[in-house]
Amino acid sequence: MKIRKTQAEDLDIVLEIYAQARDFMRETGNPTQWGDTWPPQELIQADIQQQKSYVCVKDIEEKVGGTTEKILGVFFLEVAEDPTYAEIYQGSWLEENRPYGVVHRIASLGQGAGGFCLEWALAECGNIRIDTHEANLPMRSLLKKLGYTYCGMIYTHDGTPRLAYQKTR
Repeated sequence: MKIRKTQAEDLDIVLEIYAQARDFMRETGNPTQWGDTWPPQELIQADIQQQKSYVCVKDIEEKVGGTTEKILGVFFLEVAEDPTYAEIYQGSWLEENRPYGVVHRIASLGQGAGGFCLEWALAECGNIRIDTHEANLPMRSLLKKLGYTYCGMIYTHDGTPRLAYQKTR
């Protein structure tokens, strides 16, 4: 697997991955985190245009020779202070004053792509903050498996609570 910036021509596949992620969330007891429409297409397109969207791809060998890419996951990564992480409740960040990267809108088709994306992001930044809904047990389990530390509670722009995690190198 490898990571590359999302291209405009990837949009249809990325939208399908997000649709499958919403279905998976509903099936695993988390129907409200992304609902039926999150993330909206306009936001995904803005992520791509700002070069903050990445895809996890796997090269697939074709029978007639050559390879083709299969997109297995997508995520947003930005190295910048995130306003939703300015205040943390019932805990604290591991390193308050060190620059960090934020991962948002991560979704995958399985096959280890989610973990691969997070490990790549950490290698790029050395300090990652991420949040998830309390009911998102698969993501919480992945973060624990990858060694992320639960740091406390944050609130999104619309006031909904999220569990906040961080991992540093």
